[in-house]
Amino acid sequence: MKSETYEYLSDWARENIAKGKAEGIAEGKAEAILTVLSARGIEVFDDFSERIRKCHDFDRLNSRLRAAATVDSSDELLGDIS
Repeated sequence: MKSETYEYLSDWARENIAKGKAEGIAEGKAEAILTVLSARGIEVFDDFSERIRKCHDFDRLNSRLRAAATVDSSDELLGDIS
């Protein structure tokens, strides 16, 4: 008996699943940045928090997450967040 693999998902479904995963990863990185700053006792204002959460550029988020461990204020992270 020959077994075949069957693609259960359409191209549209696969693309939307991938998009959802990417958005989830970006949201997780943004929350990690805010958590690190909070754990370090660094004040985070609502406008900063909103800008971090709107960013979906993985490279920028990764850079900001690393910097969150050493900055003295959230203002130092605002440079290139879009």
